[in-house]
Formats: sequence, C-alpha cells, structure tokens
Amino acid sequence: MLHLWSSASYAIDLPEGHRFPMDKYRLLREAVLAEGLVAPDRVHDPQRALEEDLRRVHTVDYVAQIRDGTLPAAEQRRIGLPWSPSFVERAFRVVQGTIEASACALREGLAMNLAGGTHHAFPDRGEGFCTFNDVAVAVRRLQAEGAVQRVAIVDLDVHQGNGTHGCFAGDEQVFTFSMHGAKNFPFHKVPGTLDVELEDGTGDEAYLALLQTHLPRVLRISRPDLVVYLAGADPHEGDRLGRLALTFDGLMTRDRYVIASCREVGIPVCVTMSGGYGRNIDDTVAVHVNTVRVLSAYADEPFAGSRGLLA
Repeated sequence: MLHLWSSASYAIDLPEGHRFPMDKYRLLREAVLAEGLVAPDRVHDPQRALEEDLRRVHTVDYVAQIRDGTLPAAEQRRIGLPWSPSFVERAFRVVQGTIEASACALREGLAMNLAGGTHHAFPDRGEGFCTFNDVAVAVRRLQAEGAVQRVAIVDLDVHQGNGTHGCFAGDEQVFTFSMHGAKNFPFHKVPGTLDVELEDGTGDEAYLALLQTHLPRVLRISRPDLVVYLAGADPHEGDRLGRLALTFDGLMTRDRYVIASCREVGIPVCVTMSGGYGRNIDDTVAVHVNTVRVLSAYADEPFAGSRGLLA
C-alpha cells in the first residue's frame, strides 16, 4: 500500500509576486485525494523534525539561526524565502516528512513525501529555496538507527543537487547521482559520485537514453539498501526555470523506469517532489500527480525486498 506525507504547513504565505509556487503543495494533495490515488488515512501529517536529527547534517549554529530568525539577511536572501514562524515550521516539517517516508519505504517498498528534495541546502547554509537538506537528514537518521548502511540518491531535478553532494562528500556509503542542466543553476557545481550534464533543450528521447545508460550502473555499483528519488517536475518543457524539453509522457516514463529498475532488484524507494516552476502551475502539479500515479500502480504489487539480482 502507498503512503504519502503532506501538511498544510508545507505552503506558507509569501510576498505578492514571489516566484516560488507555494500553492503547488496544496493543489497536489487535493488532486491526489480527488483522484483516489491513495486513501485519506494513508496521507500523513508530519510534525516538526527533532533538532538532534537536523544536527546530524547541519551545524548547531545554522539550525539555531533558522529557528530563531537570526540568520544574516544576506544568507536569508540566498535561501530565497523570507523568515517567519511559518517558514520555520515548514522547514522542520518538510524534513520530518522525508524521515517518515523513508522509514515507511523500507517497510512497504515505496513511499513519498509530497514536498522535500531540498537538495541545495548545505550543512551550514541554504540556497535556491532550500533551507534544510531533508534527504541528507533522513539518510543520516536511518544510518544512525542501523536501518540502512548504503544509500543511492537518484536526483532527477533539473538543477544539480549541489548541497546534497556537499553533505555526502567523501562518503562511500552514499552514492549521489544527478542528471541536470549543464548551464542551469547552480552555476558552481559540486561534484557528486556521478553527474550527467544535459544541454539546453534536451528532450524525451535523449534524456531517457541517458537515464537507461546510467541508472543500472548506479544501482549495480552502489548496491543500496534504499534509493531516495528526487522526482523533479522542472525538466518539463513548460517549466520557467528548467530549460529542458521533456513532455508529460516523457517524465512519466522516467518515473516508471526508476521505480521499475529498483523494484526488479528489490530496492525500496523513497520519493520526494523536488523542484517545479511551471509557467502554468497546473502543469507542475500534473507532473507530480503522474509520479503518484506511477507509485500507486507499483504499490499494489508484492515487494520482495531482496537485492539478489544485483550480484
């Protein structure tokens, strides 16, 4: 069965004209429930993440500055979202959503946080609308509990996961794989385990061919106990910030390929939303709803939980 994490706290009020599409979180939840892709009792509202969990990745000072609103103004502008009590609540709850979804994925085979994938957050700073690195915190929590040892992060947001790469730099237990726009933000890339750069205008055929070339090797080399999949909507052709040309069908094929590749060898998958900035917000929501459709279809199949085929 598929479980999702979502909260009214994921969307906060922003100044008029702000370019971050906060309403996508509410619209996605409503669409998923309206379509009956998951029962209402399988949509869970996370509470605040514990500071001790945040400090597994982030510095003590940075966590305190976010909590207390004492981050220097320039650093707050780097994040791109103004400080407020609701900003703090959102940041803490998004992390907890991924912590809980990742633990559920280990039990059920699949789970998704209808937010998260905040992959531009470093241990001591945030940027690009990312405050805390929810994926890194969730992975470190699972490792500390002994629930996993090796993890593969499959980041298919259109922007490189520079913060995630920074959080796991030099850690051979975490394989960081990112397919992203070569000329897009961030303009200073941080090397991950495997980076695949895409030219502006890359469409379905070329994108999927590259994914099918690299993902099997990622899974074979990393031999992960868990895959965390950042299913960004921003490679879509209608995205304001993406600069790629994937269609709805292409992105849904991408999602199916990632999930099928992991299911075939018994690897559980935790999915996060990551980015999406459609010229029409309904396009962004539609991409994410398609991701949930894919997960819902696979969640009805038995999960073997064996990685023997990777040998």
